[in-house]
Amino acid sequence: MNAARRILAILTKELLQLRRDRITLAMVIMIPLIQLMLFGYAINTKVRDIPAALVDQSGSALGRVLAQTVQATQVVRFIEQHADIPSAEDALREGRVRAVLIIPADLARRVARSGSVRPDLATPPATDQELSRPVAQWLVDGSDTVIAGAIKGLRAMPLAELLRQPVNRATPTFAVALLFNPAQRSAINIVPGLVGVILTMTMIMFTSAAIVRERERGNMEMLINTPVRPIELMIGKILPYIAIGLVQAGIILGLGYLVFSVPLQGSLLALAVLTLVFIGASLSLGLVLSTIAKSQLQATQMTIFILLPSILLSGFMFPYEGMPLAAQYIAEALPATHFIRAIRAVLLRDADLMDIQEDSLWLLGFMLIGLVVASLRFSKRLD
Repeated sequence: MNAARRILAILTKELLQLRRDRITLAMVIMIPLIQLMLFGYAINTKVRDIPAALVDQSGSALGRVLAQTVQATQVVRFIEQHADIPSAEDALREGRVRAVLIIPADLARRVARSGSVRPDLATPPATDQELSRPVAQWLVDGSDTVIAGAIKGLRAMPLAELLRQPVNRATPTFAVALLFNPAQRSAINIVPGLVGVILTMTMIMFTSAAIVRERERGNMEMLINTPVRPIELMIGKILPYIAIGLVQAGIILGLGYLVFSVPLQGSLLALAVLTLVFIGASLSLGLVLSTIAKSQLQATQMTIFILLPSILLSGFMFPYEGMPLAAQYIAEALPATHFIRAIRAVLLRDADLMDIQEDSLWLLGFMLIGLVVASLRFSKRLD
């Protein structure tokens, strides 16, 4: 009986302490609720509305019908139209679109030769080469194997039936050219994303406990009695970890090149600038969490709360285009989303600083805002 009363007393004490610890209590309830609802809707391997560009060199009604037929599948969504192939390839390299449909000038002849419409009696018999010639061609960003697979699924569309033309011979098909990763090796896509995931985990974890650790070690009194300003303290906290983050990025990319043959197509300067601003953004986010957490346990819980969406919503594991619009808005608020998108552009698509300037500037702004918020929340006094 005495043992039971003592256990009951400890249980009561822990429940009261948990009730007073509102952050931990909120985490206990909100983490499974939010993660279930968010990821249950957001994770989708069946990609829809892939942003694509159209180059219609035929300028004909048949070309327009062909483009509308392709878009009706809801696999792609044409958001840009270009007059020539080089400008469309630039959009593909910069990441504005993930695929380009090129409709040739001789579309009507190709469709007729393939047997979708009955050729005129005066038309000479088609050669085997003409019969096998595709109606149009896709240029696809092959760095994402899921998106490449979705576009390849359109290769054998029953266009004859969709165009409502009588079939004479073979059904016309699309040619598909996979750029940036023609061999469809998953490591080409995974390794650059791993840089973002690992840096997110380590950088936020390192700094999320920074202020809490000072309080728990009793060093807060010393900081109070120094002339150090809050912003100076925040900058001093993150500087050592910038070097650590660069070392980690170098290890991952170096091993990725040596072991998995992950290429470096773009500028080293663009890669260095992008990595620096991302490390700064992740560290500043960790500092903000450190000013909120009351203990290192809470700081760890908050880190996990940020890490899971960074893995699942950033495009690292599942295509960004497959997520619902609400999940995409959440993904855009995460530094990992911008970094993974930009580093894949640099490493795989030969992008330069101008091509990734939007994501780089976003990360720079996030870092500066994070430092300011952390400085304002830090109080040079004991609670």
